Amino acid sequence: MRGYRADHAFDGERVLRDGALVLVDDGRIVAVEPAGAAPPDGVPVTALPGTTLLPGLVDTHVHLCGDSGPRALDQLPELEPAQVDAIVAAALRQHLAAGVTAVRDLGDVGWTVVERAPADGPTVVAAGPPLTCPAGHCAGMGGEVRGAEALRAAVRERAERGADVVKLMASGGAMTAGTDMAACQFSAAEVRAVVEEAHRLGLPVTAHAHALTAVRQVLGAGVDGIEHCSCLTATGWGVPPALAEQLARAGTAVCPTLGLAEGAVPPPRVQELIDRLDMTEQARAADAARLHRAGVRVVSGVDCGIAPGKPHGLLPRAVASLADGGVPAPEALATATSVAAAACGLGGRTGRLAPGLDADLLLVDGDPTVDVAALARVRVVVSRGREVVPAG
Repeated sequence: MRGYRADHAFDGERVLRDGALVLVDDGRIVAVEPAGAAPPDGVPVTALPGTTLLPGLVDTHVHLCGDSGPRALDQLPELEPAQVDAIVAAALRQHLAAGVTAVRDLGDVGWTVVERAPADGPTVVAAGPPLTCPAGHCAGMGGEVRGAEALRAAVRERAERGADVVKLMASGGAMTAGTDMAACQFSAAEVRAVVEEAHRLGLPVTAHAHALTAVRQVLGAGVDGIEHCSCLTATGWGVPPALAEQLARAGTAVCPTLGLAEGAVPPPRVQELIDRLDMTEQARAADAARLHRAGVRVVSGVDCGIAPGKPHGLLPRAVASLADGGVPAPEALATATSVAAAACGLGGRTGRLAPGLDADLLLVDGDPTVDVAALARVRVVVSRGREVVPAG
C-alpha cells in the first residue's frame, strides 16, 4: 500500500476543500480521506507542498498512429507495421508524461491500436479504422465502405476484432484533401444502419461531423457522441441554439477538439478556413462554452497526432482553452476526468478519486481548480498504481 497527499484536491466531480489523502493498493484506490488523516502504520506517503491531487486525465479523441508531423495521416499507408507500432508506443509515453492515464483512439491503421497497443501505457479505448466513404476523410486508414449492408458488416467486423467504439466519418475533414467539410459523406439510411448495428452489438458510436447537415443527421440517428460539431455551412459555423438544446436533451457527448500547441502554424487548408470564417481557437472555445452552458455534455479531447499543432499530451491545453472560453475551472476539469471517462465507457474504472477505481492519479504544482494552467505543471503521475512520473 502507498499514499498520496495534497492540501488541494479535485475528485473528478467536485473540489475537496480539505484536500485529500488517497491510499492505493494493488493498482486500485482503496480509500480517499481528508489531507489531515493519518495513514495506516508503515504506509509510505508522497506529499509535495503546494500541489493538487486529482484523477489522471482522459483524452477522448486521439490518433495514436499519428506522429504529429506535417504528413502524419497521409503517410500511414506507406508505413510498415513496426513503424506504426513505434509511433503508437511513443505517443502513449507522451500522454503519460502529461498526466493522461486513459485515451480514446478514434482511428488507427491496420488495427494497430486495437490489437497491439502496449499494455503498460494509458488505458486505451480503441475504434480501429474509422468508417468513411470511398476516397473520404481518412480513407488512408483503411475503413472505406459504402451501402447500409456493407456498413453493418463493417461494424460487425469491429466488434469481432475487439474494438470498443465505432468511429464514423459523417462529413469531410480538414486533413484530407478533396473532401468537403460542409457536406455529409453518407445518407441518413447508412448512418442509421451503423448506429443500429453497433447498438445491437453493445458498441457506442461517435461521429466526426463538421457540417451542420452532418451534425443534424447523426443526432437524428442516435449516435452517442459527436466530434468537432463545428456546424459548418457555406457561409458560417457554430451550433444554433435550438440544436444545442436538442444535443442537451439527447445527452450526446460533444468533443470540440480544442487544444493547439503554442506557436503552431495550421496547414494551409485549415488556415484558409480559420481566416474566412474566423474559426480561431478562442472563437471555438467560446462556442464550446455556450454548449456547456446550454447543458450539453461537453468532453475534452485534442485530436492529437494529426499535425504539428496537435502533439500527443496536449490535453491540459485543451482544458485551459475551454476555461478561457468561459467554463468555470472545476467544470472544465470534469470534462477531462469524470465526464470524459463516462463518455469513453470508463466511468466505472477511472476519472474519479473513489475507492475501487483504478489508481490513476495526477499531482500538479498549484491549484487548477482556480487556475487551469496549473494542470500542465506535472509533478507525479500514477497509472493503475504504477508511478510513471515519480516525484522528483
